[in-house]
Amino acid sequence: MSFVFNAPVPTRIPNTRQKPTQVHHVLNTAESGTGNKPPRTWRIVGGICAAALAILVSGFVLWPITPRDLGVGNQMQQANIYRHWQGGEVIVLVRHAERCDRSANPCLGPADGITQLGSHSASDLGRAFRTLGMAATDVISSPATRTRQTTEFMFNGAAQTQDWLATCDEHFQQTIKAHKSLKRNLILITHSDCISSLERQLGYPHALASEYTSSLFITLDPQGHMQVLGTLDAGSWQHVLDQPLE
Repeated sequence: MSFVFNAPVPTRIPNTRQKPTQVHHVLNTAESGTGNKPPRTWRIVGGICAAALAILVSGFVLWPITPRDLGVGNQMQQANIYRHWQGGEVIVLVRHAERCDRSANPCLGPADGITQLGSHSASDLGRAFRTLGMAATDVISSPATRTRQTTEFMFNGAAQTQDWLATCDEHFQQTIKAHKSLKRNLILITHSDCISSLERQLGYPHALASEYTSSLFITLDPQGHMQVLGTLDAGSWQHVLDQPLE
């Protein structure tokens, strides 16, 4: 007699564990969705900031804050100051020396004049201009005590004064041109407000206020328009004069 043994068929237990690849797929799906994107408000703010920065940078490039500093490197030569000076083509606005009523330094004389230290600075500045050459140069001063004293110590003589260098009205630029003679340089001893006013008219509305005995160099282009060449502080003259001419 033979017996047939029917072995029980094993029951498959379903696998409830998720495969790692399936989990990874789910995570990738979540990452590629919109849930992790920055809020729209922040994206807008970021765009505005980027645009503002671009405008600010381009503004510095297109509209310089202040004229070039002629005391740096060989900027006097780069701006052709010497060539313009030799041709009698330069207008220089000089701010008066240190004023007495705004300083603790001893006064030279009247309270509305300059200090003793200011008189030395004026003398040094005058020597610097004489080094450039004064044969073809006219000098006019504001009638204020501080500008007259500055002029006298610069050039060792009485100052020729005119009122328009103290008032600096809306015709200031035209008046300067009217006093500029052909092939003669013109040095004007004036005030910081007048210099700032002219700088604004010439495209530098945010230029730094001029220091005592600093100089603003200007020339006229072929059409008669003023062109700013640069500024030079009193303390930079020695460096400038020591530079070899190329």
